[in-house]
Amino acid sequence: MSRSAVFLLIMTLLSLSALWLNPGLEGTPALALKCASGFFGLAFLGALMAGRRFKFDPVLR
Repeated sequence: MSRSAVFLLIMTLLSLSALWLNPGLEGTPALALKCASGFFGLAFLGALMAGRRFKFDPVLR
């Protein structure tokens, strides 16, 4: 896993835990945390896909 994927995973978990630990949170802060966790989660998946290394074998067998 790349460093950016690890960073985005941590940010996703932090935003979700902040949302979970504050059950009385309503309105704009809750919406901002939900949007942030969604954005970081999608960016994490994108970083996982982009971080894959394709091995190229120049010798055709």
